[in-house]
Amino acid sequence: MDISTWLIDATKQLKHIGILSPRLDAELILANTLRKNRTYLHAHLDEVIDSRRVDIANARLQLRCERVPLAYILGYKEFYGRKFKVTPATLVPRPESEDMITELLRLTSSDISSKNLIDIGTGSGCLGITAKLERPSLQVLLTDISDAALQVAEENAQNLGAEVRLRKQDLLYGHIEPLDYILANLPYVDRAWETSPEVQYEPSSALYADSNGLALITDLLKQTTEYLRPNGYLLLEADPEQHTAIIEHAERYSLELGSLSGYIVSLRRVSA
Repeated sequence: MDISTWLIDATKQLKHIGILSPRLDAELILANTLRKNRTYLHAHLDEVIDSRRVDIANARLQLRCERVPLAYILGYKEFYGRKFKVTPATLVPRPESEDMITELLRLTSSDISSKNLIDIGTGSGCLGITAKLERPSLQVLLTDISDAALQVAEENAQNLGAEVRLRKQDLLYGHIEPLDYILANLPYVDRAWETSPEVQYEPSSALYADSNGLALITDLLKQTTEYLRPNGYLLLEADPEQHTAIIEHAERYSLELGSLSGYIVSLRRVSA
């Protein structure tokens, strides 16, 4: 079987089950299997694929047809222009989370001094590691309650050359250092919400929260005042429908709205 034939057949299968980007997914699966890039595929459509590689590509295609996230099949996901290893122990980084980095870079554009940043519920480490690589002067701590997730985050930090610290920690319980920036992509999905088939393969503990998805965010807001310095920022990801409730709750804990962007809520700690 040549590259063109495999791609045409794979695209048809993925389109039939409702995958939104069937050709792209097919190309990424085959390119990864052949250890080539997509440009190579486009330039070598008539090239015959080794039968062993066909078997591997077909096995991966079957996983995608079962709606296993493409990132888990490939073993990585791009985030802010970098490749991050992901496993079923971590959430797949979403494009909307990149807005948190954009907001952080805006807030730190004129701040070159060393400041402390914590990435709570770090998962693959994509937020905290990207923050460190984009703003090297930041002192970055990655935390999570999952040992398996912290292992993945540590590997990503090493692979990308980011000097960060890692710690097993639940929200800010047991924390001792004052903070200038808090990044938190906590579980915020209500179990009653309709989700994509791919979500069933991601760790439920990193997705779902009680109280209409706001239980963990509410707990963090209560803790923030104790650790976040005046004029420091808490950046949260949540569904836009939750933003009003988050902002109203934050006001009880000396936090005021800084900005809203997509899924990201930026909250500033007002002076005591």
